Amino acid sequence: MTRVLALTNHKGGVGKSTSATNVAFGLCGVMRRMGTPNNRILLIDTDSQGHATLLTTGRNDFGTDNSLYTVLMADRQQAPQVMASCIVQSAWDPDLHVLPASPMLEGAERELMGVAGAPYRLADPLSRIAPHYAAIVIDTRPSFSLMTEMGLIASTDAIVPVEPRYLETVGLMSVVDKIANIREGWRAPHLRISGLVVTKMDTRVRGHNYLLDELKQHPTLGRLLCGVIPANEAVSYAHRNHQSIFAYDPHAPAGVAYLKLVGSLIQRLFKVGA
Repeated sequence: MTRVLALTNHKGGVGKSTSATNVAFGLCGVMRRMGTPNNRILLIDTDSQGHATLLTTGRNDFGTDNSLYTVLMADRQQAPQVMASCIVQSAWDPDLHVLPASPMLEGAERELMGVAGAPYRLADPLSRIAPHYAAIVIDTRPSFSLMTEMGLIASTDAIVPVEPRYLETVGLMSVVDKIANIREGWRAPHLRISGLVVTKMDTRVRGHNYLLDELKQHPTLGRLLCGVIPANEAVSYAHRNHQSIFAYDPHAPAGVAYLKLVGSLIQRLFKVGA
C-alpha cells in the first residue's frame, strides 16, 4: 500500500507547508538516488491559502475546474478521473506532482458540511490514484476542520510539525488525541501518528533546548521525534524564490536537517536504508 503522509497541526506558522513541500521533493531525490523503480511523489494541498501549491508550481490561480475543489465537488463515480486530470507537474521536479489548492476550498467545507460521505471525498478517489505513486504527501489546514479530517482519513501516517514553544509542546498531546479520535470515529484503522518534527529550533535559546529535552524524555512523544529543523533564514529566501531548500542551498542548516528527516522517514515508513 502506498504510504500517505499528512503534515498536520492545529496551529499555524509551525512550518507545515515548508515541511510538506521539502519532504515531498526530498523523497523524489532520495528515492531516485536509491534506484527505486518508482520515484513519483504526489503532493496534495488541502489548505485554501495554497502556500504549498504556490511554492511548487509558481501559480496561485487554480480554481473551480482544475484543483482539489474540482475533485471534491465531482460526482463520486467520476472523482478518480477528475483527480487525475487536475494533477499537475511541479516546477521543482518532473517526478513531483501536485494536486493544487484553490481559495474555493474555503467554500467547499460549507458546501459539503452535512453531506453524506463528505469526509471520504478525498480518500475514495485517492485510493484509485495512489498505486501510481511511491508516496503521497498531504499539506493540511492549520485547524482540525472538515478539510483536515479529509486529509487524515486519506492518510496512513500523520506527521506533526511543532515549534519548541511552551504552548506548542503542551498542546501536542491534544493533537495526538485528536488524530486518534479521527482514526476511531471515522473508521480509519490505517492511520497512525508516525512522527513529530521540531521546527524553527534555535539552540541559542535556553527555553528551546529545555523543551526539546523535555520532549525527548516524554514516554509517548519522545519515541515519535523524527527530526529537528533549525531556524534558518535560508528557508525564507527559498520561499521568496519559489524553490525548495535543497535547490536554494542544500548545505544550509535547514537543508541538511530536511535531508536527514527524509532519510529518517524512509527508514521508518518504507523500511529501507537511505
